[in-house]
Amino acid sequence: MTHDITLKLADEQATLKLGADFARSLIAGVNVYLHGDLGAGKTTLVRGALNGLEFFGKVKSPTYTLVEPYQVQINKKMTNLYHFDLYRFMDEEEWEAAGFRDYFNPHSICLIEWPDKAGSLIPLADIDVYLELSGEGRIARLIANTTAGKVCLEHYQES
Repeated sequence: MTHDITLKLADEQATLKLGADFARSLIAGVNVYLHGDLGAGKTTLVRGALNGLEFFGKVKSPTYTLVEPYQVQINKKMTNLYHFDLYRFMDEEEWEAAGFRDYFNPHSICLIEWPDKAGSLIPLADIDVYLELSGEGRIARLIANTTAGKVCLEHYQES
């Protein structure tokens, strides 16, 4: 079973479905880094993930707030899911000043857009998700970097 998955997504609905299906494979403590140009579908994927975890409130991009917190149920246990957007960071020192380090713990899930803006100050991604525009749709590539990430992608492939 591979730990590197590439998918063709026909449209926004396919991106939402990927997010929903992928989210059901997540486990607490996992960090997912979302890569792609502006408009590539990173926030759409997160919206789909939250819907897949039965969060049906408003999901907005944290471009200005930097992080949006959500409570979701993972394996019948309430879990904090944090959606970060670091696009506005000018340098990695802003990460330290913002005090986000505590969000990364074994009891939460962190989904981070523009992780490169925090440089080496954030933990290793368990899973990297690369989204690239392709015609009317997108190409999504999911890569596991840790044992926890591999477990999630194996579970995703089995579903």
